[in-house]
Amino acid sequence: MSLRAKIKFAEISDTGRVRDHNEDAIGSDPDIGLMVLADGMGGYNAGEVASGIAVQIVTDMATEGALRQERHGIDAHSGLMRQSIVLRDAVYRANKIIFQTAQSQTHCEGMGTTIVACIFYDNRVSIAHVGDSRAYRLRDGELIQLTLDHSLLQELVDRGFYSTEEAQRSPNRNYVTRALGVELSVEVEVHEHEVLPEDIYLLCSDGLPDMVEDEDIHLTISTFNASLDVVGQQLVELANDHGGRDNVSVMLAEVMESFAAKKNLFVKIAGWFRS
Repeated sequence: MSLRAKIKFAEISDTGRVRDHNEDAIGSDPDIGLMVLADGMGGYNAGEVASGIAVQIVTDMATEGALRQERHGIDAHSGLMRQSIVLRDAVYRANKIIFQTAQSQTHCEGMGTTIVACIFYDNRVSIAHVGDSRAYRLRDGELIQLTLDHSLLQELVDRGFYSTEEAQRSPNRNYVTRALGVELSVEVEVHEHEVLPEDIYLLCSDGLPDMVEDEDIHLTISTFNASLDVVGQQLVELANDHGGRDNVSVMLAEVMESFAAKKNLFVKIAGWFRS
C-alpha cells in the first residue's frame, strides 16, 4: 500500500550563512513512508561523502526491505517490528561502508555522519538514529522530541549537571558521542511509536535546534501547518536569521488519515484465539 495519499511529505536542505558547502544529505520515498537525514562531518568534502553514503544505503535497503513479505510482523529475538529491524540493519550497513571508505581513501580519512531515519507503516513509525540529528512530533498542540542526542551535553543533562533549558543555551552543543563511520561497529538507537491522524513529524540536522529554540520551532509549525513546504522554508529561514552557522536540513511528514495494514486471514484467526 502506497502511503502517498495517507501522509504528506516535505523536505528542504540549505547551506546556511557561514559554511561554503552543504554536508547534510536527505532522502525519502513517500510510497513506503521513508525519510532519511544525515549530517556529515570531516575535512575537505568528506562530510558530504559520509552523509551521502548513509542516505543512499539506508534508502536502498529500506526500499528493498519493503518489497519482502518477511518485513512484516514482530522479530522474536528483539521484540521489534520487522520494519524497525530493516531500518536498524540499514544503518549498521551504512556505518560499515563509511568506516571502510574512510580507512581506504586518504581524502576521506576521519569522516563520519550523524543520521536520523524513520519509516511509517500500519499506523506506526519506527525511528532509528545515531548522533544529534533529531526527530520531533507535534500532536494535539504539544511538540515533543522523540530522540535524545548522542552528545556530551546530553550526557551532562542526564547526570544533572545541566537542565534542559540550560543545555539549549550552552555553546558546547556539538560534541557528539556516537556517529557513523568512526568505528567498525556502532550502537543504533531504535524506537517505535503509535501514529495518529493530524500528527506532524519533523526530522532535522542540528543546524536547526542550535539556532532555533524548541518553542519557536513549535510556533512555526503551528502557524504555517496549512503547507508543509512553507513550514520547512520558514524553519530554514529562521535558522539563517539567527546566524545560520551550520547547514540546516528539515524533513516533515503530516499524517492525513489512518494507514492500518490489511491483515490476512491467518493473522485474523490468530487474533481471535488471543482475544
